[in-house]
Amino acid sequence: MQIYNTLTKKVEEFIPLHGKQVKMYTCGPTVYHFAHIGNLRSYIMEDVLEKYLNYAGYQVKRVMNITDVGHLTSDADTGEDKMLKGAKREHKTVMEIAKMYTDAFFADCDKLNIKKPDIVEPATQCIEEFIHMIEVLLEKGYAYRAGENIYFDTSKLDNYHVLTGHEEEELRVGVRDDVEEDVNKRNKSDFVLWFTKSKFDQQELKWESPWGVGYPGWHIECSSIAIKHLGEDLDIHCGGVDNIFPHHTNEIAQSEAFLGHHWCHYWFHVQHLNDKSGKMSKSKGEFLTVSLLEQKGYDPLVYRLFCLQSHYRKPLEFSYEVLDNVASAYQRLLGRVKNLAPQGEPSAQEMEPFKQKFIDALGSDLNTSSGLTVLYDMLKAEISDASKLALAEDFDRVLSLDLTKQRRQEAPVDEALVAWITERIEERKQAKKAKDFAKADAIRAELLARGVTIKDTREGTVWEMAHES
Repeated sequence: MQIYNTLTKKVEEFIPLHGKQVKMYTCGPTVYHFAHIGNLRSYIMEDVLEKYLNYAGYQVKRVMNITDVGHLTSDADTGEDKMLKGAKREHKTVMEIAKMYTDAFFADCDKLNIKKPDIVEPATQCIEEFIHMIEVLLEKGYAYRAGENIYFDTSKLDNYHVLTGHEEEELRVGVRDDVEEDVNKRNKSDFVLWFTKSKFDQQELKWESPWGVGYPGWHIECSSIAIKHLGEDLDIHCGGVDNIFPHHTNEIAQSEAFLGHHWCHYWFHVQHLNDKSGKMSKSKGEFLTVSLLEQKGYDPLVYRLFCLQSHYRKPLEFSYEVLDNVASAYQRLLGRVKNLAPQGEPSAQEMEPFKQKFIDALGSDLNTSSGLTVLYDMLKAEISDASKLALAEDFDRVLSLDLTKQRRQEAPVDEALVAWITERIEERKQAKKAKDFAKADAIRAELLARGVTIKDTREGTVWEMAHES
């Protein structure tokens, strides 16, 4: 597989450290609110990546954190804790908020056919690991105490900006919010590893530590959870492009200082979902969630298809007009697969060229748009319906669009009837070629009398059993 590596800024061959075993980490949600569809674009593409790696013969172990403590409203380690903010809004405890929105997140994932990672670890379950990592960083001289907080000292690193390629003076204090600089920091890029009670007197979740009662900073959790479950090296780390700085930059800094060696070899980042006014977020415009799309009449898998039609490294612009077009395309796609009339066994000879094209498309930096093109070309090709159906099921192991779900849900059609329908459709085709339109119309009427409706499309004639009223 060829994949773009944010670390090296180029597309390169994906070579796992341990043969066919792939260790994969993805940044999970901060569970203080519902996930909006911009967040979910990243999870959809990470899901496709995991499923493609499995499809290509790798064995993937995937870990995800749940941020239920420690993520502040500003990425510059200032402002209100997001979990506390959600608790105040909903008049619930922080842990009630965490459970409610964790459940909601995975419910959305189910609707989008996003596979749940092998290991999901809430930050609140790993306080001991966070404290241990911070203690080691202090012992090694990579961290310091100031203003009763513990900070990571980025000046101790030769190349803190290895992931971004930026220089110190190019970076502003905060990424998302205009904030005042923390006067306790030795360097403006330093970040908090542990907050004490002096900073958050109203903080609900606090733990004893060697530095006083407090709670961990956001960045420490992903490094600790990844090392806890995947060991001292990592094949691939995923997230949205807004995680590159400071979150993933800080993960690299603290992880490699803690371990004493290179940590993660490939970094996979998904671009933003935008609307006409810019990047989508929870704080502006209509708060677009999976549930809202359902309320407006959209199948959640229409949104998945919408994401798959674009490359993950390109910004994607959302509009309801575009989504309407995708919804129509999705129904046509399902109809094509549903109307396949397989007879006999699929042909390996027919299938192999399309399987290879699909592997090549997805293996070229996860080009899902090209993968969909292979699917459409296959459905139009002069191969048997049995092979088409088998290929649709095979590709759907990665695409996860429920291409054959309707067929599975419906009662099987009698094979003799299918053979008769196929024969009559072919006779009608030959009659039309011979301009014997009277015979063609008679065959259509004969099919309709048996409860079979037909429709002529650019890809050929499709049929379905008429539904009883």
